[in-house]
Amino acid sequence: MWMPPGQNQSWVSEFILLGFSSDPTTNRIFFIAFLLLYLSSVLGNGLIVTLICLDMHLHTPMYIFLCILSLLDIGSVTTTMPLMFVHLLTQSQTISFAGCWLQMYVFSALGLCECIVFVVMAYDRFVAICYPLRYTVILSWGLCTRLSAGTCACGFFFSLIHTFLTMRLPYCGPNMVNHYFCEGPSVRSLACMDTHLIEMVDLVISVFMVVAPLSLIVASYIRIVQAILKVKSIQACCKAFSTCASHLTMVTFFYGPATYIYMRLNSSYSPEHDKHISLFYNVFTALLNPVVYSVRNKDVKRAFLKVMGRGRGAW
Repeated sequence: MWMPPGQNQSWVSEFILLGFSSDPTTNRIFFIAFLLLYLSSVLGNGLIVTLICLDMHLHTPMYIFLCILSLLDIGSVTTTMPLMFVHLLTQSQTISFAGCWLQMYVFSALGLCECIVFVVMAYDRFVAICYPLRYTVILSWGLCTRLSAGTCACGFFFSLIHTFLTMRLPYCGPNMVNHYFCEGPSVRSLACMDTHLIEMVDLVISVFMVVAPLSLIVASYIRIVQAILKVKSIQACCKAFSTCASHLTMVTFFYGPATYIYMRLNSSYSPEHDKHISLFYNVFTALLNPVVYSVRNKDVKRAFLKVMGRGRGAW
């Protein structure tokens, strides 16, 4: 079943990423559009990270996890989009076998980390609403540190399994990947052998890293809704629902497309359809994250005005 180490690399030494179009004019338009999206994502998430680091009032578990989410979003778009910009402006659309391996590993690792961070954020909201008086005791800095470290460890470990299994497959041609970056399913579809067993292993990983976290999020919000309905104050209920709405919005944008892409077999793989769907959990989620979490958040707005006030005072 497995090829000897290194043999698959002697067959295919590089891949060609087809991207969205082969027309130079269309690619220049895509370049401008995606560059604006990329810069907005990085600047928006970078602003969130900066505000949380500078304002002591935001040094709470809720905002620490939001900071981690923003860093993951920055890393995710930076893993895929700069190379896409190069391909949009040049005739060359190649990526080396090692480069494809690295891009796939880092992107899937950050994505898996993000899956777990959403669960941790749901747990944070559960404790804050159901046990408000014990919030700081339950979510101590020690627990937050362990949750953050565990999130990174799980993400990068399971991504290594996924990437290793995919890139150890024999690739003897064609080497044209109908995508704008090296994503597991798109590369695996080019393998010169039956990938059914590898798909089953990937499905198990997806169940563990996608379905299980999503189930925990749903369970947390069931308990949260039950607790909110017991509150007699309408204003308190609205505030609690508003806090949870931001998190639920981002969970929907991230988990919906990601579940569709990774929890199915190659037989239902549709390159043109899938590379557009991947934009949602790669680009648009990173773009919406700072908007959703800051527009209706008074603490973030206050921190922004405070930092801007300091800047004007310095001048």
